[in-house]
Amino acid sequence: MTNFLVRWGINAMSIFVVAHIVRGIEVSSTLTVLVIALVLGVINAFLRPIIILVTLPINILTLGMFTLFINGALFYLVSKIVKGFVITGFWPAFWGYILFSIISFLLNLLVNSV
Repeated sequence: MTNFLVRWGINAMSIFVVAHIVRGIEVSSTLTVLVIALVLGVINAFLRPIIILVTLPINILTLGMFTLFINGALFYLVSKIVKGFVITGFWPAFWGYILFSIISFLLNLLVNSV
């Protein structure tokens, strides 16, 4: 349970940083950031594997680069689900998810090394 809470907190902090860095991504409140982290985690756990499996031929042809577009699209989908989370287009979602991935990866490394 504590592992889940730590990962949720790391993802929430990452979303908070992304919202302040990437133009076109806006978050209305801290509660919204927590909800975004939860919804994004659920979508990544259940919907993302199915989409990646369905698009496997394209992923193989593009050597996995199509996965970046899938991640951006899922980030954009979360903005349509959660009120108070606004992404103005696909490209801010694309770059925002890449930055989110980098920040959450680094924070996970930091937490796991302690």
